[in-house]
Amino acid sequence: MGHGPNRVDGSPALAHLAGMPFPWDLVGRIALAAVLGAVIGYERDRHGRPAGLRTHMVVALASATFMAVSVRFIQYQHYAAADRVEVDVSRIAAAIVTGIGFLGGGAIIRSGGNIQGLTTAAGLWLVGAIGMAAGGGMFAVAGFATLVGLLVLGLLRAFEDKPTQNVWRVTVEGRNAPQERWAAALEALGAQTSLLRVVHGHVDGGCQVVLEARLPSGVQARRVSDTLAADPEVQRVTIEAAT
Repeated sequence: MGHGPNRVDGSPALAHLAGMPFPWDLVGRIALAAVLGAVIGYERDRHGRPAGLRTHMVVALASATFMAVSVRFIQYQHYAAADRVEVDVSRIAAAIVTGIGFLGGGAIIRSGGNIQGLTTAAGLWLVGAIGMAAGGGMFAVAGFATLVGLLVLGLLRAFEDKPTQNVWRVTVEGRNAPQERWAAALEALGAQTSLLRVVHGHVDGGCQVVLEARLPSGVQARRVSDTLAADPEVQRVTIEAAT
């Protein structure tokens, strides 16, 4: 029974594998990718982002491993010298980019009128590219991308346009749910409001209304609370910063 064109199988293949040197260079690439991913992840973790140290480290580690398999897997298949084998190493790299795109999409959250997680998603995309570069043996490229990534995510934060308004999550509990009236009271303070949810039968047959309010910088949370508490239908007001 044949084994294909000059393909070495069975004990000779095992002997060939045993005779191969340990791939220290591939292990070094993967380790470097994990370290560089951890550097970016630590910066994200310090600022309380949902994808932190471990997530970025694992993404870089996985990307580098995929790249290492992509560029070297043919050497472990034990083809004979006379075999003609064509390998497209770009396919695995393209799959990495697609996979990280889905992972980054999961980090993007829409809360009311706000969209959060775009920078986190971009950071995951970055560490994926860093891992691919390290796994492909382009150490200078991986190191440079890590350095620039730290500058963009950390130092350039001070130059980013800051919103002139603060976003708060306002929870109002009352006997009824005149959310239009409560929203109008906030808008009278210069706020932009969006209704998040209304819960009927919350406590003692009352209602709970959760609003997201974008307040001007000069308006304090205490003023918002006092304004809403003046409504006779309101029983309780809770205000917390939106995350």
